[in-house]
Amino acid sequence: MAFITKALFNNILRRFIHQDFHEAVSSMTIIDAFLFLMVHSVDRLGIWHRLPVVLGLIYLAVRRHLHQQYNLINVGETPSGVRFSPGDYPYRTADGSYNDPFNEGAGSQGSFFGRNIMPVHQTDKLMKPDPMVVATKLLTRTQYKDTDKQFNMIAASWIQFMIHDWIDHMENTNQQVELIAPKEVANKCPLSSFKFYPTKKFPTGFYDIKSGAKNIRTPWWDGSVIYGSNKERLQKVRTFTDGKLKISEDGLLQQDEDGIPISGDIRNSWAGVSTLQALFIKEHNAVCDTLKKEYPDLNDEELYRYARLVTSAVIAKIHTIDWTVELLKTDMLLAGMRANWYGLLGKKFKDTFGHVGGSSLGGLVGLRKPVNHGVPYSLTEEFTSVYRLHQLLPDSIHLRNINVAPGPNKSPPLLEEVPMPDLIGHKGEKTLSQIGFTRQFVSMGHQACGALELWNYPSWLRDLVAQDVDGKDRPDHVDLAALEIYRDRERKVARYNQFRRALLLIPISKWEDLTEDKNAIEVLKDVYGDDVEELDLMVGLMAEKKIKGFAISETAFIVFLLMATRRLEADRFFTSDFNEETYTKKGFEWVNTTESLKDVLDRHYPEISKKWMNSTSAFSVWDSPPNAPNPIPLYLRFPSS
Repeated sequence: MAFITKALFNNILRRFIHQDFHEAVSSMTIIDAFLFLMVHSVDRLGIWHRLPVVLGLIYLAVRRHLHQQYNLINVGETPSGVRFSPGDYPYRTADGSYNDPFNEGAGSQGSFFGRNIMPVHQTDKLMKPDPMVVATKLLTRTQYKDTDKQFNMIAASWIQFMIHDWIDHMENTNQQVELIAPKEVANKCPLSSFKFYPTKKFPTGFYDIKSGAKNIRTPWWDGSVIYGSNKERLQKVRTFTDGKLKISEDGLLQQDEDGIPISGDIRNSWAGVSTLQALFIKEHNAVCDTLKKEYPDLNDEELYRYARLVTSAVIAKIHTIDWTVELLKTDMLLAGMRANWYGLLGKKFKDTFGHVGGSSLGGLVGLRKPVNHGVPYSLTEEFTSVYRLHQLLPDSIHLRNINVAPGPNKSPPLLEEVPMPDLIGHKGEKTLSQIGFTRQFVSMGHQACGALELWNYPSWLRDLVAQDVDGKDRPDHVDLAALEIYRDRERKVARYNQFRRALLLIPISKWEDLTEDKNAIEVLKDVYGDDVEELDLMVGLMAEKKIKGFAISETAFIVFLLMATRRLEADRFFTSDFNEETYTKKGFEWVNTTESLKDVLDRHYPEISKKWMNSTSAFSVWDSPPNAPNPIPLYLRFPSS
């Protein structure tokens, strides 16, 4: 009877939904199919981002539920064994293990990348169209486009800081792949050819997904960008005195005898990421000092463990309610991101009464137990793909003169332009030591980052010295733009249109559905012909018309909607163990009273924001006006036209 009822319901439902979703809906429960109809109806009108805040939050909550049910796919067999007691590991381990009480290896270094979409085999399409043609004709910067006042170079550095915390694929260093520039673009390619290591494939033991890639970083929000993803790296960054990490006297990263910086993750880095690593090493050490003063009996190991918990939580909180709010600058997402951390009841209620209700009322942080929706925690191949954001990087950093009085809106005068190639890798560390932390940070604060659009991929990244895991330079230069196109295909990530379908987003049927730019349409046709199904994911993400206030595409945002929630709700140190007992009373207070990157900056460099920052957030351009007060309660607001 239930089967007949569902069949009848699906037959009726099909009349109201896009034909591309008939198969997906047939596998849903009746309730989920009805919820999808609600979401799909709004999508067909193209109005979800123009809804009042409350209705928009309902739309996002329903869509997130659907993705949690149908877009979390495990890769690799789950180890069987006896459940461990979380009380035996009340701290973050060096390699990310022993977080999930039912799966000690979930989220550890060397665990599989998961999936949001089933793999799409592209062995016969790895070179169609040629990655170097795609990079040259559609990605390479022709004229620098920035994000105006919305997003600055600290914001661009921040997401790289996070990527260095979360994801990096293991490579097969026993073989190399070579890409050769075709004649039609050879004279426009910085490299006529380049070699690189393919992604290493491992058998999964699964029937549907036979092989997968492994993550050499820990995908938890555990601060591994400053602590490392294993015991060996952790040993290098610790002082073993009072729980502290190594930092240079000038406030920058220490360097070893080979000139390689000492921090948790130093591969393929640049000065912007290094300054953030240095800042949060200082934050960790300040937590250690505070805890030692409050609890003098704590030893070095205990101080380190508590300080790591606190610092990691501060980083996660800043990303959730500060960085993301600037990335997706709308009232709806301001409300949504604060609800992720504090719940709909808000900060004042949660600070007074603690976590009340479920994730909606009380927030994801402080839930009674972690939630993984039946799929062991990991970050995914699709998550990796939508975070290909190198267009954020400019061609040079505009160094400011901080030795004179600030001008209008606290803006310091321009001193000189430093080319980005002088700020990456080993050369970048030397340049940064000459510039100093304060000048670098102020300069990045006052400079808008690049826009995520076509023809805005930095040309200098197409002739790049890549590095090994230990930070040492490799002999072969790479064309990163072409390599990123190849990587998505190699890792069986769906192309743009199939990617949207799998995320229950209406696909495009013609180039005009993607963009109104006539020049872009002409070049897209030149590269891909009339077949929109061949469009590479990254190209589609850059070409897509942006929602007002969004620095990223809607397609990328949907993956973000799912995975940003997952990083918090699946981690016991943000859920069942987010309490005074695990963090200490003083450490817990430290997290709860930190609301922004500006708070961290003020702790260590109070003169910087006081003298040079006019904006409300450290992630928007610093000479922009502070946010104007809005008398309308957040949940009652309507989007501006």
